[in-house]
Amino acid sequence: MLGYVGVALLSVAVLFVSHDWIVTLGTFSTTKPPVKLMSSHELSLYDGRKGSRGLYLAILGQVFDVHKGHKHYGPGGTYHCMTGKDASLAFVTGDFTEIGLTDDVSSLAPLQMLALYDWLAFYQKHYQPVGLLTGRFYSETGAPTDTLLQTEASLAEGQRIKAQSQAEKLHFPPCNSQWSAAEGGRVWCTNRSGGVDRSWAGVPRKLYSPGSTGVRCVCVK
Repeated sequence: MLGYVGVALLSVAVLFVSHDWIVTLGTFSTTKPPVKLMSSHELSLYDGRKGSRGLYLAILGQVFDVHKGHKHYGPGGTYHCMTGKDASLAFVTGDFTEIGLTDDVSSLAPLQMLALYDWLAFYQKHYQPVGLLTGRFYSETGAPTDTLLQTEASLAEGQRIKAQSQAEKLHFPPCNSQWSAAEGGRVWCTNRSGGVDRSWAGVPRKLYSPGSTGVRCVCVK
């Protein structure tokens, strides 16, 4: 029988913003000439359909020209439903229904918000930025709204949780496990179990973390 190890979640004293996030959160603030501002109606004219002005989409209020990905974003493409609008929520939920194609991301948990900002970083890296969409995330003058500040606060919390989880994994690496109908299940530790290279192997123990609904097998010195 595995013993139990009780542990408080490891605290992360310093939160850092990586270079990718600096780019993500500051892309347009230093752009010269002045940033182009678009309304929802203007953006809707760039859905790639016949007679449209181009092929744009927005994520978290930042507008990108996705014409070079026409195969995916143009009419008939898998992601065409996301063009001509800001459908930020769908990047995380995968809900491409009319209800799901919304820029209201208030329902996202911090780690989901982190995933959404990963998508934003993807578009910043691979597609040409056009400007800002006024409305939920940016005001008529292009200033960040309270909603955007709230999403960035959720992002910071997601980064904190992820860093905490990574630190905990290094301190308590996961066990190796195996199960078969003939022999049942077994767990064991090596100096590489859990994908964590280290100088010690440790012994299997059950770890309970406050706030968790279950226990998991970890290797303890």
